[in-house]
Amino acid sequence: MMKSIQKITLLLAVISSMQLMAQSQSELIGRWDLTISSGDQELPGWMEVEFSGNSTLVGRFMNVVGSARPIAEVIEDENLFSFSIPAQWIGTQDLVVKGTRDGDRLSGHLLTPTGDAMSFTGVRAPVLFREAPKKWTKPVALFNGKDLSGWKAQNNPSKNQWEAVDGVLSSPRSGVNLMTEKTYDDFKLHIEFKYPEHSNSGIFLRGRYEVQVEDDYGKHTNSHYIGGVYGLLEPNQNAGKPAGEWQTYDITLVGRTVSVVLNGKEVISNALIAGITGGALDSDEAAPGPILLQGDHGPIQYRNITISVPKE
Repeated sequence: MMKSIQKITLLLAVISSMQLMAQSQSELIGRWDLTISSGDQELPGWMEVEFSGNSTLVGRFMNVVGSARPIAEVIEDENLFSFSIPAQWIGTQDLVVKGTRDGDRLSGHLLTPTGDAMSFTGVRAPVLFREAPKKWTKPVALFNGKDLSGWKAQNNPSKNQWEAVDGVLSSPRSGVNLMTEKTYDDFKLHIEFKYPEHSNSGIFLRGRYEVQVEDDYGKHTNSHYIGGVYGLLEPNQNAGKPAGEWQTYDITLVGRTVSVVLNGKEVISNALIAGITGGALDSDEAAPGPILLQGDHGPIQYRNITISVPKE
């Protein structure tokens, strides 16, 4: 009797081990760039899946707006997967995602916290590992201080509130976002900014990764606060100044590796940006993209904007 019990126990352990190995080798593990369809709109999203503990797939999901949210458990049954996430900023019900993996492609549907049904497709996110350039070009001004030459509204150009005043690129009120007409791959960006109390903006690198610009003086560090890559990378210190003072960012982006210097202090050093952030233009991470300035969260001013690119 004892030997039979031992055999059954051993068999169960082997089965459990095989299940664990299968789960840990799931083809769903990795990062995925998503395209979410809503009516005639195609919107960006992102998902990451990883193995955790004894038998669980977990991850993060970035919907069209907000920040990357943790997934407590991804349920996988062969090529089918599903999960749910509590609402963040909009709506009250859980976000529910159900999809199918076919090789390196995903497809499926999601139900938003506001009850809207959408479909999505996805592809594996590119690695984007590149060696840092040995030399960079001399900085080139992106803003001439006189007008909006080289810049355009993200949408609704007739409602563009941005203006050039005395060498300052100013958004006096909430309105549309502004972005460069040119696109960039790897670069070094210098930019100075100033905001009134409680205001909020952001600088989107390649139009996809938001470095936060917000009145967070004196607060603890957080990926959603000044110096952070929104919802993904937390700065090592809060180097922000009080509202009403000019501040400086020096940002280097190579592939998906970023370094952020805020007011002379390196708050993020050669860190990997896992995926796009909320408000991104698209999820095509391998493509060059513009420098985008957020103008829909309150008054903001920018000046002395220059960029350097790898020297050939």
